[in-house]
Amino acid sequence: MLTAIIVEDMPDALQLLKNDLESAHPEIKIIDTATSVVEAAKAIRNQTPDILFLDIMLGDGTGFDVLEIFPDLKSKIIFVTASDEFAIRAFKFAAIDYVLKPYSNEELAQAVAKAKEQIHPNPERLNILKDTLSAPEQKPDKISLHTLDKIIIVSLDDIVRCESDSNNTIFFLEDGQKIFVTKTLKYFSDMLKNYQFLRVHQSHLVNLQCISAFIKADGGYLLLKNGENVPVSVRKKVEVMEILDSMHR
Repeated sequence: MLTAIIVEDMPDALQLLKNDLESAHPEIKIIDTATSVVEAAKAIRNQTPDILFLDIMLGDGTGFDVLEIFPDLKSKIIFVTASDEFAIRAFKFAAIDYVLKPYSNEELAQAVAKAKEQIHPNPERLNILKDTLSAPEQKPDKISLHTLDKIIIVSLDDIVRCESDSNNTIFFLEDGQKIFVTKTLKYFSDMLKNYQFLRVHQSHLVNLQCISAFIKADGGYLLLKNGENVPVSVRKKVEVMEILDSMHR
């Protein structure tokens, strides 16, 4: 039997999650609920749960305030958030799992299954999440990359390019390091397109700051500052030339 505390400031949403867990997950015993940071702190002090269902926005603060009160909290955390594009982006940058309201029974079941396996996200990943949520219009400084056996935190400016490898992506960094990540290039292309990263080919995503020149010979390719060549697809050629043009005006 696993114990759980639900922290959610909307009474209807709290009751709904409680009912869903009780009906679909009898292995989880809800030992307390809270609607604010203060209530959550009291509940966790009283008894640390195995799983903490934590809403991001609370009436008297945020879910991060709860975590800052308990820096050594051993509970597995399932973040629950409203469907907001900035929130989703922030979770992706931090490589932290979340449940999106309104959720399906299947999504809740997946979150519970993942929570049973995962360890508490480290402070640096929580900081990426917090920083990206607090400044949604700004370019995030860092991104968490999920490899097969660990999560590596990388500065966005250190990424030279990304290359597709089947359903995985290889990140090439400025220092020559390569990181093999178990997500598609499209996933990262969608995530990074507003931060000076451009999909120049079906298999290639490039940091615009790392481009030295566009070479028209041999069908067209990019020469990068580190000396590497990256092909440009026929349909991307005009867009690439226009963007590089505008950068050098």
